[in-house]
Amino acid sequence: MYRRSDGIVDFDKEACIGCKACIAACPYDAIFINPEDHSAEKCNFCAHRLDIGLEPACVVVCPTEAILVGDLNDPLAKVTQMVHEDALTVRRPEKETRPKLFYKGARQATLDPLAAARPEGGLFMWSEQGSGADQVTSGHPGWGNSSAGAILSYDVPHSAPWDARVSLYTWTKSIAAGAYLAPLLLILFGALSWTDPLWLFGAPLLAMAFLAVTTGLLIWDLEHPWRFHYILLRPQWRSWLVRGGFVLAGFGAVLAAHLGAAWAGASDIVRVLALAGAPLAAMTAVYTAYLFAQAKARDLWQNPLLPPHFLVQALLTGAAAVHPLAAPGVRPLLEGGFAALTAAHLLLVLGEITITHGTAHAHLAVRELTRGRFAAWFRAGVLLSAVGLAAPWIGLPALVAGLLGLLAYEHAYVQAGQAVPLA
Repeated sequence: MYRRSDGIVDFDKEACIGCKACIAACPYDAIFINPEDHSAEKCNFCAHRLDIGLEPACVVVCPTEAILVGDLNDPLAKVTQMVHEDALTVRRPEKETRPKLFYKGARQATLDPLAAARPEGGLFMWSEQGSGADQVTSGHPGWGNSSAGAILSYDVPHSAPWDARVSLYTWTKSIAAGAYLAPLLLILFGALSWTDPLWLFGAPLLAMAFLAVTTGLLIWDLEHPWRFHYILLRPQWRSWLVRGGFVLAGFGAVLAAHLGAAWAGASDIVRVLALAGAPLAAMTAVYTAYLFAQAKARDLWQNPLLPPHFLVQALLTGAAAVHPLAAPGVRPLLEGGFAALTAAHLLLVLGEITITHGTAHAHLAVRELTRGRFAAWFRAGVLLSAVGLAAPWIGLPALVAGLLGLLAYEHAYVQAGQAVPLA
């Protein structure tokens, strides 16, 4: 997407990879994937009509002249006069998107997707709709946020932009980063040597395998998977999706060089490569937090503790992943570290669901996470992670339970964040 010289935000479908990050970022649910060409699309004021002196189609077909489009830079335009003289309303100005869609005489029930209560059982005035786990629907299920006291009578639900593949990607990415960072920390604390086979071969092979799975999941999630190379060749540098793509590529290059040097017996080069590998592995773990933060539409993800939480998750998954490859004398350290990191993870989860959230959107997302559609995943994640606390006593079974618990939690967190209606 780009801004034209006249201020209209337009789109180039030939450049779209279908990552759906723009959908997650839009606080108004105004962007969608066109089912015919699988590219992102939004209202562009019928720019092709404006260019030849015609009005947008919605203006032309409206029989009551309820829609008016004009240039706010033109002081003589009717819209400019209305904006400066009348009492008008915009949606979600707190998101700092400087919205240019103004409503005159609109009530809260027509502007706030959460203002009206959703009828029980999905029963509407003209239809009856289900609400699958991946469906985003308007209104709210009876929770005390109705500023209008209205009941939703019509709705068009749609799928959340990021499905289970993104949930799984956050987990595999954590393992890829952690499998490198965990043995490196053991080396730095003197518990492992620079020439240990776990560090020279086991850890980088494991990290590379899960990095490949992560890349495959990212490409699979694209609407235009054959355009995945656009991330590197036609980058939008303000996007953390692009920055993350370069981080993953850089981390993969370091892992390949690490393995090459290890096979050649050049352990000194492997040690030097760690100077680049450590920050790249850490960024591999945490960059998704900044990608989620760019999704302004999703208040649950606007959490300053998310980067350190992702780093904690990477370290605990790494400790579990390299455990079977480690020497017997090293395994107790990995088990103890896993238990401590799992405790930190659970404390961060507890903080996420108990702190006072500043918006109704975040409150509803936490409700969906802990008591709503994704509560079963959340509870399974917490319970299995709690089993992971027993890793120093029961070993591998606790590690496996903790890994599965984190996967369940990630799925609940990613999906609950997208479950609150925006339109």
